[in-house]
Amino acid sequence: MNISHIEHIGIAVKNLEESIAFYEDVLGLTCYSIEEVADQKVRTAFFMLGKTKVELLESTDPEGPIGKFIEKKGEGVHHMAFAVKDIENALSGLENKGIRLIDKTPRKGAEGLDIAFLHPKSTHGVLMELCEDKNES
Repeated sequence: MNISHIEHIGIAVKNLEESIAFYEDVLGLTCYSIEEVADQKVRTAFFMLGKTKVELLESTDPEGPIGKFIEKKGEGVHHMAFAVKDIENALSGLENKGIRLIDKTPRKGAEGLDIAFLHPKSTHGVLMELCEDKNES
């Protein structure tokens, strides 16, 4: 698997607008994109920090993955995402190594990236996401 960098760190938040204000007014970052990913029942906001992004995630449905996460664990770090080349091959290699995949095939995520999640029971408790920008390949 060819990981080039941490693509983003996903942070679950209750209120996207309040959280954006914190990241902009307190940390001095600039939100460059807000997007809804309907099939994941989430609204996202992105901040660039060097080559890594911070992704804020607000649930649009309490039964969605972020809604359930916040109900169970509260706001906070939800996942770490790695930029990879050839996501399909990366998933196949991980599965061959016994890693439990949430997504056996990539799907579309925010910013048009192909994404797939690895189950935290196979990754020492961290929900991991693989991301590939097919426009950069």
